[in-house]
Amino acid sequence: MAYILFVNPAILGDADMPRQAVAVATALAAAITTLAMGLYANYPFALAPGMGLNAAVAYGLVASQGVPWQVAMGVIFVEGAIVTLLVLTRVREAVMNSIPVELKQAIGAGIGLFLAFIGLVNSGVVVDSPATLVTFGSFRDGKVLLTFGGILVTAALMALRVRGAILLGILLTSLAGIPLGITRWPQQWVAIPGPESFATFFQLDVGGALQLGLLSAVFAFLMTDFFDTMGTVVAVGSEAGLLDEQGRLPRVKNVLLVDSLAAVVGGLFGCSSVTTYIESASGVGEGGRTGLSSVVTALCFLLSVFFAPIMVIVPPQATAAALVVVGFLMLATLVREIQFDRYVEAFPAFVTLLTIPLTYSIARGIGYGFIAHCVVKLLAGRGREVHWAMWVISALFVVSFLWE
Repeated sequence: MAYILFVNPAILGDADMPRQAVAVATALAAAITTLAMGLYANYPFALAPGMGLNAAVAYGLVASQGVPWQVAMGVIFVEGAIVTLLVLTRVREAVMNSIPVELKQAIGAGIGLFLAFIGLVNSGVVVDSPATLVTFGSFRDGKVLLTFGGILVTAALMALRVRGAILLGILLTSLAGIPLGITRWPQQWVAIPGPESFATFFQLDVGGALQLGLLSAVFAFLMTDFFDTMGTVVAVGSEAGLLDEQGRLPRVKNVLLVDSLAAVVGGLFGCSSVTTYIESASGVGEGGRTGLSSVVTALCFLLSVFFAPIMVIVPPQATAAALVVVGFLMLATLVREIQFDRYVEAFPAFVTLLTIPLTYSIARGIGYGFIAHCVVKLLAGRGREVHWAMWVISALFVVSFLWE
């Protein structure tokens, strides 16, 4: 999971957030929430700022809509508070059950494509074009060559099942960028955090996040947190043999409560929404079955706070490799589960999958997919199959889109 310490400051740095402060916030938020998971839920699940959610903040809210990052953190806080309320009232699982599985899978796969696209754009492999909107970068550019090299090396390490392949890929690409003048050598390697290292803490604007125009953003983060956590808990719990005969995780409410409060912590600290990580499966694979695994992981994140100067020197060309590989893993895991021969169910999933990266907005992609699901089902004479909650959610998306 250590790669998030390099990737998160790089992504949120594009939202004009101070990178070293984001690095410290990322480490502390991951440490506190993972420790809570270990001690309160007693499960080997680790947490950190979520991939895809951080991109939605930087590019979907700040870059595309011009929302100040303080307001974006307010959106994260509000979303986390709502999810916490839904967990306490046991509504969260009921809402989850109303959304078709194809749409859930498409959202995760679409976010995977979005992450890969962001990595290619930020590194210069994909550039804008007046004629075609996007085009390819020049191979005469050292940054493009470094990006391709980093992606190929990371993919090879993954194929060879090297432990820490993504993190190692980031480090090797960063080192290769030094002679090219792309990677900056750190002025110091270890530092005790000073006041400037906490510049993102408690700077959120909750009032600004409550405006009607950001309703779709709040809902998008809410849905993404829903799907990501539930899927991660089931997948990792299954690998660890922790599920019961009905495929349910005992004390799941404790896990969901920590996860929902983690989003609140992410907004307060200014490091995007914190969520349970699928990389927890690495600890499970090594024998972790209790919260002790999470406690050790939390201590490692806490120690990393003192290495913030190293985290901020990684260039976009190095983090691009992580974004592309993580995006591939998300896409490959989920898209194969969509039954594309079932047209009525598959077409809305395709709409979601396509529009998340092309609109540079997770919220838009989810909204278009939900609306397409309701309309296609209705026109196909199968409107009764649509859960009432989907009609309500889609109507809210329509109102939000019209209001913008």
